[in-house]
Amino acid sequence: MPATELLDLSATELSRRIARRDCSARELMDATLARIEQLNPRFNALVALRPPEELRAEADACDARLARGERAGWMHGFPFAPKDLSHCAGLPTSMGSPLTPKSPARQDSPHVARARASGAIMIGKSNTPEFGLGSHTYNTVFGITRNAWDPTRSAGGSSGGAAVALALGMLPVADGSDMMGSLRNPAAFNNVIGFRPSRGRVPGGPDDELFFQQLGTDGPMGRTVEDTARLLCVQAGFDPRLPLSLPQTLPAPDDLRLSTQVKGLRIGWLGSLWPDLPTAPGILPLCESALKSFVDLGAHVEACTLDVPREQNWTAWLRLRQLLVGGKLGALVADPKHRAQVKPEALWEIDQSRHLDAASLYQASIYRSNVYRAFLRLFERFDLVAAPTAQLFPFDAELHWPDRVADVPSDTYHRWMEIVTPFTLAGLPTLNLRAGFGPDGLPMGLQLAGPVNADLAVLGAGQAYDEACPWSTLRPPVLADLHLA
Repeated sequence: MPATELLDLSATELSRRIARRDCSARELMDATLARIEQLNPRFNALVALRPPEELRAEADACDARLARGERAGWMHGFPFAPKDLSHCAGLPTSMGSPLTPKSPARQDSPHVARARASGAIMIGKSNTPEFGLGSHTYNTVFGITRNAWDPTRSAGGSSGGAAVALALGMLPVADGSDMMGSLRNPAAFNNVIGFRPSRGRVPGGPDDELFFQQLGTDGPMGRTVEDTARLLCVQAGFDPRLPLSLPQTLPAPDDLRLSTQVKGLRIGWLGSLWPDLPTAPGILPLCESALKSFVDLGAHVEACTLDVPREQNWTAWLRLRQLLVGGKLGALVADPKHRAQVKPEALWEIDQSRHLDAASLYQASIYRSNVYRAFLRLFERFDLVAAPTAQLFPFDAELHWPDRVADVPSDTYHRWMEIVTPFTLAGLPTLNLRAGFGPDGLPMGLQLAGPVNADLAVLGAGQAYDEACPWSTLRPPVLADLHLA
């Protein structure tokens, strides 16, 4: 099979073909390395890449295992590049910062270890903003990751490298992490799938705040919802070292069968969430048009609102994020020489955290609970809810961050991603689906969320929708040039 066709396959089909030995891990690795050589210098999605001869040797070892009747798992022979916030044994965890140790990590993060145990070959890391802060992937260590559809535009973030590598066929599936939409926003910007699972579904660590880390989570990305769901099955599962991990098990990836029955589903359309939340022209009509695919499948879609004050949501978000970022990074910038090497947005989070007191954090917790209860009220009326994934289309890649949305000035570096925050605060399973393309030919996404622990229900509905959408099979223009070459 030609390399371009091999890389066009879904991860689900690719896994089956490798298992049947219809194609080899070595063929896949050769095709992947060729694609990376062709496109990564321009798009800068993958970093800290390992030597090709080492990777080919590992692919040969995967094929030898299959010849002996030994298959590690669903990801047997898959090239894989964990996000550069996660630990991957043998590779440095730079987090996009010049201050982090450059020595290789000694152990994998739990979800990386599970991918490795399932047969993945770790080829390098995917690029991320410095410390993962900001939904725009650039840093002073590796530079800017550029949008797969238009390299002059932002790839989103903080899982921007993963989303671009997926869109360009450099990886069959990818991992990411999500505090402020980092599995959702870059997926929307690059016309792929990203899923923020229920809190605790994919254990964090090993160095996370064991009892207090409740905003960010690791999770899966893919070019299809089915691929994304199967990777979730690899990543998910209880870990006794991590007390917030969920005890429920998911099916083995090969055994997963999502229910794609959408007829009769009640979906609440949240629009911009609050009447005064700005969104760029064209986003709301595009998403509303995309929702017609659910109607065509037999679902009932009705407009609704999130019955909690916008300012309560934002206050809870700011204070809890500042607490976590300041606690994690504060000691790192105690030395003035180190402080000068950290980006201003991270310094702002750290400095703001020093003004927090117990009363303000207690109030933030109350506000967060109010957000959760507002969703509970919605789920009395609806099975799922939907909203746009971002408030802007992909913007100029040279910007540090957008300073306004629809002519409304932004008072923080992340205000333009406010639309994702209530889903994070409530801990809901939230899926980015493709919503189509705006007037400039740039992608946008649709968030689809369900009650806590309804991960597979959200993914099943999302798969039915995605299979019905004409834009789900579209690929970045640069890939057409490769096919013609």
